[in-house]
Amino acid sequence: MRVLVTGKNGQLGSELFELTNNDTNTYEYVFVDREKMDLSDTQSILKVLQSVQPQLIINAGAYTAVDKAESESELADAINHQAIKAIGEWSKQNKAKVIHISTDYVFDAKDDTPIKENHEVFPINVYGKTKQLGEKALEQSGAEFVIIRTAWVYSTYGTNFVKTMIKLMEERDELSIINDQVGSPTYARDLAQVILKIVEGEFHSGYYHYSNEGKISWFEFAEEIKRIKGLECRLTPIATEQYPTPACRPKFSLLDKTKIKETYKIEIPFWKDSLKEMMRKL
Repeated sequence: MRVLVTGKNGQLGSELFELTNNDTNTYEYVFVDREKMDLSDTQSILKVLQSVQPQLIINAGAYTAVDKAESESELADAINHQAIKAIGEWSKQNKAKVIHISTDYVFDAKDDTPIKENHEVFPINVYGKTKQLGEKALEQSGAEFVIIRTAWVYSTYGTNFVKTMIKLMEERDELSIINDQVGSPTYARDLAQVILKIVEGEFHSGYYHYSNEGKISWFEFAEEIKRIKGLECRLTPIATEQYPTPACRPKFSLLDKTKIKETYKIEIPFWKDSLKEMMRKL
């Protein structure tokens, strides 16, 4: 089976590339970056799909600059929505399957119950809205799809909260970290391994949620990074209102992973274990 993976240089794409780049692989993986397949250009997408003729597409590419999306809404929509529409329609016509990565930002949950796949979507920023439109477009395309919503992604690759915190804690004596946004982080390598399990096993269409186990705030996340790294920086918890950003963030992003665990018979690592593993690799 030939598998096309978008977002080669992103956090998830890089982990997928590392995991599949070996001689024991029985599948043919074709990775594309922005230069080879521009997700903001429908013609570029269709040209690559026609050339590669994949049986399965893993769409790991996305516009993820949450604050910038507020002023670049057309570009965010092109990459997160229109591109997925084109991929879905091509896949329906060519009998290909799609694994698409989405986000907790499609929700604005108000209570403390982990968010299930059928929870009402209500994005509160441009990024979340474009991702939600992408989900809808893929579902409406009629292609066989798996949509995985994830949250707080980090990796040894790319730019992310963990690497930023390490850099800032090494440079500064004190940092203020938001303590009233709650969720669970996702080590991109863990997510990549689950995606490969889906690719190599039975394909069950539908929506799924995935992040590491546990429930924390960004402040608690930063505290654990500090502890593992043995840094001296003083961390102060603050409220979201004390750190205004162009895009609003959901206060509660804890995803319910029951469905993906039961359907694909997987065990999800606890967030501290995955963080320790990632920082060891760093």
